[in-house]
Amino acid sequence: MQKKAPTKQYITKDNGEHKQFSTWMMRDTNEGKPRFDLLHPLCLPYEEQMLTRFAQLLWRGAQKYSERNREKAETQEELNRFKESASRHFEQRLCGEDDEDHGSATRFNIMWAEMVKYKLSIVNKK
Repeated sequence: MQKKAPTKQYITKDNGEHKQFSTWMMRDTNEGKPRFDLLHPLCLPYEEQMLTRFAQLLWRGAQKYSERNREKAETQEELNRFKESASRHFEQRLCGEDDEDHGSATRFNIMWAEMVKYKLSIVNKK
């Protein structure tokens, strides 16, 4: 029988500042914390939300190349390719082209360029 790996012991972080609600419930404040809830414009339907369109782009890419193919990238050449593609899609979006979702494609390429940039920074620190 194999030994079971120990369960990770998590902690509950506390920023030291609390808010007490009218019901007497207490929570940490949101001060300095990312506001993911603000990513969704309230006036847009689900299908038009940028995150929905971005997720659809990722789905199409998974069908074409395989899931998480983009995460294999780790070289300067691949970083340059993401940056080149981001620039091109951004210009196409600014010029009003709508043959593809150039807004989502721009976001995709910037996001994964940042991933490669991060990977390269780790390699350069070693």
